[in-house]
Amino acid sequence: MNRLLAPFLGSVLLAAGCSSTAATSRSSRGDRPPCCREPLPETASAPMPSGSLYQLESDWTSDQGRRIRLSQLRGRHQVVALFFSNCEYACPVIVGDMRRIQAALPEPVREDVDFLLVSLDPERDTPERLRQFRSERGLPTAHWTLLHGREDDVRELAAVLGIQYRKDSWGQFAHSNVITLLSPDG
Repeated sequence: MNRLLAPFLGSVLLAAGCSSTAATSRSSRGDRPPCCREPLPETASAPMPSGSLYQLESDWTSDQGRRIRLSQLRGRHQVVALFFSNCEYACPVIVGDMRRIQAALPEPVREDVDFLLVSLDPERDTPERLRQFRSERGLPTAHWTLLHGREDDVRELAAVLGIQYRKDSWGQFAHSNVITLLSPDG
């Protein structure tokens, strides 16, 4: 699947106008994680389209300890997946697929795409644990955000993304294995 998804993603982003000029202006915000950047001026004041995921009013905490709303990620394409850090099966594959997608994107497009991992396990995946997970997996800070949220907020986001999950008796999560591409407006 990832051999099919990466070229498709690149085509979608190129068709959406992600030129090297746009990438340059957007990547000029430095190597800070997407959760720690200032909103792009052109999106901060633009009206939010109906049906945008960025209309959710939930609060999240990044692995960097920053409290954010999803709307702060607006303005760039986001490749999103829900996961949990102590998963031994599907989640390592999902993270690996996201890394392969990132690597397969042409350089100008790659600079204009961010990657978002949201934990399904708010009890164990604290911001500190997510920071450790980032380090263990070698996830770069420049384009990756890892988020911890309250259980109700995780459920709401999962529903919006069409992801089903449930915790089993061993403390593991059975969940949909979905990687979602969000437009800059969510």
